[in-house]
Amino acid sequence: MANSLMTLAIDCGGLSIKASVLDSAGTMHSQPIAIPTPYPLSPAKMVETVMEIAAQLPKADRITIGFPGMIRHGVVIHTPHYINPKGPRTKSDTELMAAWKGFDLQSAVASAMKVPALVLNDAEVHGAGVISGSGLEVVLTLGTGLGYALFDGGKLAPHIELSHAPIRRSTSYDTWIGEHERRRLGDAFWSRRVRDMVADLRPVFHWDRLYLGGGNSNRLKPSTLKVLGDDVVIVPNAAGIIGGVRAWEF
Repeated sequence: MANSLMTLAIDCGGLSIKASVLDSAGTMHSQPIAIPTPYPLSPAKMVETVMEIAAQLPKADRITIGFPGMIRHGVVIHTPHYINPKGPRTKSDTELMAAWKGFDLQSAVASAMKVPALVLNDAEVHGAGVISGSGLEVVLTLGTGLGYALFDGGKLAPHIELSHAPIRRSTSYDTWIGEHERRRLGDAFWSRRVRDMVADLRPVFHWDRLYLGGGNSNRLKPSTLKVLGDDVVIVPNAAGIIGGVRAWEF
């Protein structure tokens, strides 16, 4: 595909940042690379990190970034991890909070890299790589926290931070289902929580399909997978990169 448009797809997580370059068909043209998320992570450091990653990969014509938190039109409204100088679940910093709030990451990356850029919530990019494009499709990513995206007939719905919805009175889905709790509980008990979450949310959405992805989706126990239902599909974490091409269609 000599004339294929090449996309640098970057999947930003709380613990690591992964990237690869893909052609228009979604075929990777390099082995994915991953680096630990550098903390403290200011907006300027984020742009610098994107440039450093790009320098290690084949040249791309455009960039897609899947970013954790609330993103509107490429602007960061809120990010749950990068406001914490020492990483996820640590104390937040007021200066970092102020720096990230309202930061136009999409424009900043496009300006620094001199190519078009697209910044979406990371679960939205993940979903772009897996949805069928028909019916109401919900994407939940299981990682450092909980990611969420909603598609109707292949169209991306406005983003809400479902992960911040309260669960069991004293906590949020993001904490209740996130990596910290998985480590504390072990995979078996944590898998039961995922099962309960799916059962709780099914009557809220009445989805046609639910996709469970993210780095921890492969930790779900077989006993849980058996009872999730035929409307639930487990998808690989690589979708967070592969979706970087199709995300431009939304």
